Amino acid sequence: MPQSWSGARIDLHLALDAKGGRRSALEAALRGAIRQGRLPAGTLLPSTRGLAQELGLSRGTVTAAYDQLVEEGFLTTRPGSGTRVTKAPRRAQAPARPAAPPAAPLHNLRAGLPDAGAFPTRAWLASTRRVLDRARPEVFGFGDPQGRLELREALADYLGRTRGVLTTPDRILITSGHYQSIGLLSGVLAAGGVGTAAMEDPGHNLYRGVVQRSGISTLALPVDAHGARVDALTERVGAAVLTPAHQYPTGVPLHPSRRQALCAWARSTGGLIVEDDYDGEYRYDRQPVGALQGVAPDHVVYCGTSSKTLAPALRLAWLVLPPHLVGPMTRAKEQADLFTETLGQLVLADLITTHAYDRHVRAARLRYRRRRALLLDRIAAHPGLVAHGVPAGLHTLVTLPSDGPGEEQVLAGCARDGIALRGLTELHHDPAGRPQGLLVGFAAPAERAYPAALDALFTALGSLGVLAGGRQEGSVSKAEPDQFSGGKADLSPCQVAE
Repeated sequence: MPQSWSGARIDLHLALDAKGGRRSALEAALRGAIRQGRLPAGTLLPSTRGLAQELGLSRGTVTAAYDQLVEEGFLTTRPGSGTRVTKAPRRAQAPARPAAPPAAPLHNLRAGLPDAGAFPTRAWLASTRRVLDRARPEVFGFGDPQGRLELREALADYLGRTRGVLTTPDRILITSGHYQSIGLLSGVLAAGGVGTAAMEDPGHNLYRGVVQRSGISTLALPVDAHGARVDALTERVGAAVLTPAHQYPTGVPLHPSRRQALCAWARSTGGLIVEDDYDGEYRYDRQPVGALQGVAPDHVVYCGTSSKTLAPALRLAWLVLPPHLVGPMTRAKEQADLFTETLGQLVLADLITTHAYDRHVRAARLRYRRRRALLLDRIAAHPGLVAHGVPAGLHTLVTLPSDGPGEEQVLAGCARDGIALRGLTELHHDPAGRPQGLLVGFAAPAERAYPAALDALFTALGSLGVLAGGRQEGSVSKAEPDQFSGGKADLSPCQVAE
């Protein structure tokens, strides 16, 4: 039967086989522990008297077992030094050390990442202290699968004030990141009979994979200068997943006429709109476009996250749900992982209600606006590069000249120089024959490191033969027609001189 003893330096669990004799069972248990590496060489074993008392054996039985293992070479004993494990003659091979994580790039220009160095540490600590000072014992127990009421109340006020979302706390679900949000929602929709979901093309392939793994097939919605082509939606489509405020990755907002057509489709067919507002706080030339949810709250699932405003490590996201989805989604969340970590929810709620969150977002908006302007200034000097999208978000899509090196070659060359980027091709439903480009993130580097990151990027592009001769500052390269939408409408470049 399994028994335990506490030695001078270690605790060890021994499983003594009750079928054999006590001495042979003890020998086998010690021999196995040594061979498995649980008792490494040099480990001091307890005295025969102490081990006998712990296991309920006679001292003579333990002494005989020790003597046998000394003879076999597993143990060694010296007067006054006790009994120790020697080098096991047939010790199992030690498990391989886990591979070291990949080294961080010298210049991180990946899209969608905020400046982690600008995380509001002082404000977060102050909110944490307030939360812990007034925390009741129940805070440290199991949480509500739907999320802490304090955070849902804070989000209902914040989202209504800043994004035009129409909601009450009882319609908000807190999740452990946007990835989980999409996974839970896909599972609930599939269980409810949704067989097809429309998703933007190009669009985020990670979340497209999540939807597909739930058993839902995906329909590509082409993207042009006015956003997703919602006229491709039909009655057989049960849900449409879009980024209306700032399309990922092209950076264009959904045109007002298409917003109206999308809502009309949802009302007439009963289809569901999934609005991914991943970086809606970051618009640099005007007030952000309001959330689509505010126009059709009973037909839209609004998805938000703290990953772009604070940090992905927090694993805090939220869904604003139509009434009929609150129950099924809450049950799905409970079945997935019971609830999202409580203290982080309470700290974020305090950050929002004290307006420290607003101050942080405003400061980040100014910082990222300056960085985007620096990037566009560099792009403006090279006629072969075309920047797309409105002044918003954390990245800019840059398409490559058709007569230059391909996207794969450019990404590989940049990686050799320690520059982390993402390519455009993989974001298409069918990458074959699609335009090639780079998603250049301008938020992730530290403030002082960003100019050097841009220098490294454009030096690498020059050495790879991507850059052409200069042109007059402020002029705009013309986007190639039909490069995103199959000839229906070209995706217009952004205005470089703003």
